[in-house]
Amino acid sequence: MLRALIIDDEPNAIQSLSWELSNFDTEIEVTATFVDTVKALEYLAKYNIDCLFLDIDMPTMDGFQFLSKLKSRNFAVIVTTAYSEYALNAIKNEAIDYLLKPIDTDDLEKTISKIKKYHFRSLNSSTIEKVLLNFNKNMTTKKITINTDGKLIFLKSEEILFIVSDGNYSTIHTTDNKKIVVTKKLKEIYALLPKELFFRVHNSYIINLEKTNEFHKTEGYVVLENNQKIPVSRQKKAEFLNKF
Repeated sequence: MLRALIIDDEPNAIQSLSWELSNFDTEIEVTATFVDTVKALEYLAKYNIDCLFLDIDMPTMDGFQFLSKLKSRNFAVIVTTAYSEYALNAIKNEAIDYLLKPIDTDDLEKTISKIKKYHFRSLNSSTIEKVLLNFNKNMTTKKITINTDGKLIFLKSEEILFIVSDGNYSTIHTTDNKKIVVTKKLKEIYALLPKELFFRVHNSYIINLEKTNEFHKTEGYVVLENNQKIPVSRQKKAEFLNKF
């Protein structure tokens, strides 16, 4: 059964949607409801759900701001609102559906069908990912596994030059001038890398030590083999030099 969460600043709207969803009680169950977005974030940090029915026009934190604060999202998002002008932004935020209030039962039935398809695809994707990860672990020469854009990329250590942070995103720069953007923070990427080959020289940069050609002590930066200059923080300088 699908586990649903409802967030709306209007208790009457929550009650109405919960009642509508009760018509599909063999397929979907409302596990929690919130009028407070902060408490909803705390809930999602602890519990798993399959879908989120999210109001957009809320006073403290609107629905799109709420989505931006999620550390990860492995559930379907359905936007519920009385205003049709949010449709484009809902698509940009990867919502699988858009329901206008008052919510029609027929529309809700179609939405539940979309949630089930989303859930099925996610389960299949997760299974495939586990198989590929196990395959990589059993290989004689292990590669670094990067999950991005719905696919797994396997990289050899020597293919990575450096990695730069951009908030909740990171960009991997490779030796063949490719840029791979991943939705992981730099510390999460660093945890995947062999520490004998990679070093976090700065809050925003990880470098491949084997691709380092020069270190300029006065200016405090390294030069990689592609002539890229990467800053080394003062706090990391001594530890960096001990690597050589």
